[in-house]
Amino acid sequence: MSAAQWDVTVLGGGVVGRCLALLLARQRLRVALVERCATATGAAEVDVRAYALNAASRALLREAQAWPADRHATPVRAMWVADTDHDVAGSPQPVATLRFDAPAPQEPLAWIVDVAALEQALEAAVERTRGIERLHGEADTAPRAALTVVCEGRHSSTRAAAGIAWEAVPYPHTALAARLRCARPHGAVARQWFHGEEIIALLPLDGVDGDRVALVWSVPRARAERLLKLAPEAFAAELQAACGAALGDMALESAVAGWPLQRALARPWVRPGLALAGDAAHAMHPLAGQGLNTGLGDVAELVRVLREREYWRPLGDLRLLRRYERARAAPVAAMLAATDALHGLFADPNARVTALRRWGLRAVDRLEPLKRWFIQQASGQLATL
Repeated sequence: MSAAQWDVTVLGGGVVGRCLALLLARQRLRVALVERCATATGAAEVDVRAYALNAASRALLREAQAWPADRHATPVRAMWVADTDHDVAGSPQPVATLRFDAPAPQEPLAWIVDVAALEQALEAAVERTRGIERLHGEADTAPRAALTVVCEGRHSSTRAAAGIAWEAVPYPHTALAARLRCARPHGAVARQWFHGEEIIALLPLDGVDGDRVALVWSVPRARAERLLKLAPEAFAAELQAACGAALGDMALESAVAGWPLQRALARPWVRPGLALAGDAAHAMHPLAGQGLNTGLGDVAELVRVLREREYWRPLGDLRLLRRYERARAAPVAAMLAATDALHGLFADPNARVTALRRWGLRAVDRLEPLKRWFIQQASGQLATL
């Protein structure tokens, strides 16, 4: 197919790029999906991350026919959050806690999805979908189309080449990710501990009766460097101590990955014939687990704007693309501000801030209407997400 025959070129073969390509192809648009060439470095590195996906993201992926099998998408029936302090023996103890329970077993708070399984489901869907041509190479060799959507991630070369500003503020922390097996089953509960500058999240895997968890541990950079050098047994022991052995003995079942954290936003998101989506447009702290949900929210809105455009308006029309940018500006800004504020609130060592934070956790835990509102927000049921 010649370059003139493409309607949309999608740059980036990650979750956001593939989901977008699938949904645009369902509109009978001709899509070129440009993925980076694989490097010949031997066996592919296993991705140890897991995504917390809300109801809106699940519905979008199901529409794209790319939701993974049940064993790879564990429903979260409860979320437990603790603000901790060390006791006289140096062990972490919850000082204030907050628990959200799902309204019903068939209405989970979220789903914890294995990254590899989700990517495999998207791969299979792309392979069987007509209207998508897969190309491999760099962005500068991508075919021209009426619209190019950049889904290359936060280090996008296309965004930089277009002269779009990337306003990034690094956090002084590194996120660590790994998989662990625990002595006790997780009970389909997502657990999170806040202790000073550290945030620990244990996300349930392998179904409601599973005993494996995905770890996301945000720590100061110097401590991250030390943790990354530990032997598997020592790392598991340190984590077990940090979360008060909530799930009993823990054994590391994967390598430990680490990456620096930042808050970032591209300005603008659109140019004539060009739009950004996902991590190419924004980056946020993982403490709320909303990074991919926000990226898939970009996909849903861009698909809607293109589907509802006037019949005479070109796909790359700047006025059309600004509808997408305006629709996403407020929810993305709100999510960036919320995650940044939460991080600042829990990292602040001031005694008055600490007391107020713990009072707030206890108050929310006692107010069912407020808890229901938070559940709706986290599940993607309200427009603000």
